[in-house]
Amino acid sequence: MPDPSSLVIADLREEGQELDRLVGDLAPEEWTSPTPAKGWTVAHQIAHLEWTDQAALLALTDADGFARRIEEALAAPDDFVDQGAERGAALPPAELLARWRRARTGLDAALAAADGTARFPWFGPPMKAASMASARLMETWAHGQDVADALGVTRKPTSRLYHVARIGVRARDYAYAVRGLAAPAAEFRVELVSPDGTETWTYGPADAPQKVTGPALDFCLLVTQRAHRADLAVTAEGAEADHWLDIAQAFAGPAGDGRAPRV
Repeated sequence: MPDPSSLVIADLREEGQELDRLVGDLAPEEWTSPTPAKGWTVAHQIAHLEWTDQAALLALTDADGFARRIEEALAAPDDFVDQGAERGAALPPAELLARWRRARTGLDAALAAADGTARFPWFGPPMKAASMASARLMETWAHGQDVADALGVTRKPTSRLYHVARIGVRARDYAYAVRGLAAPAAEFRVELVSPDGTETWTYGPADAPQKVTGPALDFCLLVTQRAHRADLAVTAEGAEADHWLDIAQAFAGPAGDGRAPRV
């Protein structure tokens, strides 16, 4: 059986390649297209991914360099993410694209070479290489969705969403904590239909009274806050599960504003 770490690294590679195909042939003016993220263009989205991929590469290969990155973040806790995106978005599109490609290539190699049992520093708790790859995939997919929305492109969902969904489930308690709320003590049951309709991805006890069901794509859009709950076919059984769907987030950082309903 293949090493799970190698599988998620390969999936991250494929996720980056898919987004690369989406932006690789854009005209310079298309890089300035506004995305659903307020104030962010297509260039901002790719610049953010390049910045964060570089940070992950530092975490894996250069502890001192990553410590300096942490110091930069602490010096501007409210806008260091936006600052990184602004700097990258100001570059000529060809240079930004080349930088992102180099960052992805370097990160891919570092993840493959990393000790699978070691934990590496991050902006939150330290992570193993496989968890870092999953987190990078989640972000690449989510920001890729912003780019696709900006360009009017509908992407075909893939089995790689398994990693995004898993993070969304595992981050349940974080969504409460970041809002200063106490998380429910008991696990929820989550049942998601895979993108090809051939599987059901399940999490939590089968007999849990609090339950969430729906298409995996819709759940991933919900937990990455790329669509409003009202526009998605994700349903809850139980008051606690229902509340979670209103606040769920798979990403680290402050509680996001999410998206407005389409209607």
